[in-house]
Amino acid sequence: MVPTSKPEAEVAPRARRTRLTPEREAELYAAVLAELVESGYDALTMEAVAARARSSKATLYRQWGSKSRLVAEAMRHNRPFSLDGLDTGSLAGDIHELAGRMGRAKQDHEVFRAVAAAAHRDPELGAALQEVTIGPVMDTLREMLERAAARGEIVADAPAAAYFPHMLLGAMFGRKLFDRCEPDPEFLRRYVDDAVLPALRHRG
Repeated sequence: MVPTSKPEAEVAPRARRTRLTPEREAELYAAVLAELVESGYDALTMEAVAARARSSKATLYRQWGSKSRLVAEAMRHNRPFSLDGLDTGSLAGDIHELAGRMGRAKQDHEVFRAVAAAAHRDPELGAALQEVTIGPVMDTLREMLERAAARGEIVADAPAAAYFPHMLLGAMFGRKLFDRCEPDPEFLRRYVDDAVLPALRHRG
């Protein structure tokens, strides 16, 4: 099934949080992402985020504890598609639903580019992203395959299961790179039917 990857470094314990309204949290996250796009992760500072959000640096540290955690939480909040309710009763239905959500979502590629390289250089950021943003996606995909194997839709030891996340994300980025167009829901549906599902049903 979908493997889990161990973070390169432990994420610092979360700071003790005070109560913020959802609206105020959204404003702070928006400030983080705007600063991230403008300055890049390395140059981003808590002072700059606080100034943009009309907050205090102390509040940011009290709420999130570190820059890496704040950025990871902002990206989680800004995830362009939901993972909720992905249980249609069949693997094909689950993947089609997920592909549709991914295809309809507006991807913020500038934010992704701003953190992708930094996550390799900064173990704390990489670990925070793994825990807050990547981990939940991997858990959802793993549960999806486990349900499918229990229903007998796929073989439990299909070699392709280990590459399930790579196949889905590869389609997203490959469509733009090779075809120079967005990975719309119809393209993703065909890709799932023609490539992903057959691979997951093959024992190897």
